Amino acid sequence: MTDRTSSAAAAQPAVDLSLEDAGALAPLVTPAEAAKRVADGAFHIDVRSEGGRVQFGTIPGATVVDRNRLDALFDQTSEQKLPAVQSLDTPIVVSCGSVRGSGPVAVVLRDKGYTDVIHVEGGFDGWKQAGLPTDPPAAS
Repeated sequence: MTDRTSSAAAAQPAVDLSLEDAGALAPLVTPAEAAKRVADGAFHIDVRSEGGRVQFGTIPGATVVDRNRLDALFDQTSEQKLPAVQSLDTPIVVSCGSVRGSGPVAVVLRDKGYTDVIHVEGGFDGWKQAGLPTDPPAAS
């Protein structure tokens, strides 16, 4: 795990990131480690699109966060700040469809001063393949 942002990785668009670069953005952990952190009280956010959640399912207990609203939802002085984010020391687990989506979100949160932010290797698919709880896709 790397504790600071790689400037080369941060400069690349998320879709162009390699797995190594995504891990350089913020600590990348296995789904099992992420689930342990959540069980220990970490705030779990799902930054996938609505379409991704509808098509593939959801993670019970994860809070859906619009990646375009990170500033308002995670700013300690914002009236729109999520209640679960009590301080910059709040442990946060970021899930997406892949590390190319979660990595950039994790680094934004770290750049905002959050000290304990990780993202999940394999994203939602990795979480599901690890046998961790998921809810099925929405019925068509």
